[in-house]
Amino acid sequence: MSDTSNTNGAIEPETAPDAPPPLRSVHTSNLPQIFSEGAFSLLVTTYQAGKLVLLRNDKGVLNTHFRNFLKPMGLAVHGGKLAIGCSIDIWEFHNVPAVCQRLDDHEENKETGFQHDACFLPRRSHTTGDMQIHEMAWVDDELWFVNTAFSCLATRSELNSFEPRWRPKFITELVPGDYCHLNGLATRDGRIRYVTALGETNTPGGWRDNKRDGGLLIDVDSNEIIVRGLSMPHSPRWYRDKLWLLESGNGTFGTVDLDTGKYEQVAELPGFTRGISFLGPLAFIGLSQVRESAVFSGIPLVERLEERTCGVWVINIETGQTVAFCRFEDAVQEIFAVEVLLGSRFPDLVNHDVELIGRSYVLGDEALAQVPADLRAGTPKRRE
Repeated sequence: MSDTSNTNGAIEPETAPDAPPPLRSVHTSNLPQIFSEGAFSLLVTTYQAGKLVLLRNDKGVLNTHFRNFLKPMGLAVHGGKLAIGCSIDIWEFHNVPAVCQRLDDHEENKETGFQHDACFLPRRSHTTGDMQIHEMAWVDDELWFVNTAFSCLATRSELNSFEPRWRPKFITELVPGDYCHLNGLATRDGRIRYVTALGETNTPGGWRDNKRDGGLLIDVDSNEIIVRGLSMPHSPRWYRDKLWLLESGNGTFGTVDLDTGKYEQVAELPGFTRGISFLGPLAFIGLSQVRESAVFSGIPLVERLEERTCGVWVINIETGQTVAFCRFEDAVQEIFAVEVLLGSRFPDLVNHDVELIGRSYVLGDEALAQVPADLRAGTPKRRE
């Protein structure tokens, strides 16, 4: 999938009359500068459009780069590793910087003058089956994820589809019924500590009956409910000694007082808030238009806004003010995960080029020492 760059608004690629909607976006003029000053890029998943989106600063213009996946949702970044949770599997990619020059020299990049500083190559695929995977997080070198279908937290298994590790105490059995719509998780002090769910129910799809204000925040250690009465909460995060939360049904972003169990709104946004990542005083928040369907009917956001927005909004967490945004149009209507890729200004992920993957060998030090010197420079070295 080729890049679409935005200059003074949007550039619409040429499309045939029966072609799918274009992948285009508009952004505030200051957003590329924010990327440049922070030395980072953004990763965004949209399961609705079936894309991983890489947002990158290209000489003062925001470059939106798309890679195809089957319903990508959860993202987890840890050092040089990236995990993406999809419809029936989890893909793991590792950054192999030695391949960046090959990317720059590739036919599709020669005329653009792109200079990549990270290249994520596929290293592992684990088939889970359809477990409606939601948020994910690395704990040390172990990948944890929300198994929404089975109402539990799980990890990968060498033999099985997954290993169930924790579930809310009101869930009495392990069955694929999406009883409470467990969806978000937060780490604190190197452990999974908080999760969000849309209902305190123990029946298949029971959360749907009270989705407007039946949402929960749960402490994993104690398995006690900290907050009730939330409207479709998502994406809890522990950052700067505070617990942050998206109350998606209201389209808001705020904090939770763990002593009182009170949610305090910091900002109200023009879409269904889901997916968040932080850098300094900035929060990068995903917004979705949300479909006019039974799942999203009757929530406060739909009543407040007739027209809702899809994109990534940048909020100053100290003031609650919008600093910048990137708004998606046409093909991209829903976002799930947003992750800051710190230290990488212009990354790429290769899952489409069989030839490039086939010619890129990653070797350990002992094996690399056996490679002839004239070939060694072109042989990617494993990055731990």
